[in-house]
Amino acid sequence: MGRYIGPVCRLCRAQGGKLMLREEHCFGAKCAQEKRQGPPGVHQRRRKPSEIGIQLKEKQTARYTYGLMEKQFRNYFELASKKSGKTGDILLQLLERRLDNVVFRLGYGDSRSQARQLVRHGHITVNGHRANVPSQLVKSGDAIAWGAGSTKLEPYKSAAKDIQGKTIPVWLSLNLQDMSGRVLRLPERGDIETTINDRAIVEFYSR
Repeated sequence: MGRYIGPVCRLCRAQGGKLMLREEHCFGAKCAQEKRQGPPGVHQRRRKPSEIGIQLKEKQTARYTYGLMEKQFRNYFELASKKSGKTGDILLQLLERRLDNVVFRLGYGDSRSQARQLVRHGHITVNGHRANVPSQLVKSGDAIAWGAGSTKLEPYKSAAKDIQGKTIPVWLSLNLQDMSGRVLRLPERGDIETTINDRAIVEFYSR
């Protein structure tokens, strides 16, 4: 299955909560989840979801939130399951360490999809080298900055204008003077602001 390219607000309604896929809409009056309660489509009486259904919903919520295809998401789960520690915590840590997510968390983009575009178009550097792979995993101490040529373009100017009101996670730091970020340490479970039930995801793949 390919990447979902339809209306992202439809995904929020389908999952029953805000996935923060369009930040400027999610916090405003235009939020579809606020205006229209319930899933999209023809509304019928719905049965109480099964345990598997709940687990599947959590997995889909995480996948849509980070903008991943099914195979990509499964690969992250398999990688997390091979490491020592709680699989759910490690899974979320891997997802948070993706370069496109870090670019989003630093406030360079208003959504993960916009951050992914910035990376793919070569606007972002990691430790001084241009990076164009959104799935690249950052490490502790990595410096995430804008490319020299990109600071003259509109995406940079827009980010610099709006970044003042954004909250940066404690495991990252941001220098507002030159809009450069750094990974202070790897994120812990308590650092990740999400309502995703990682235990349900683990149970889904462990069936």
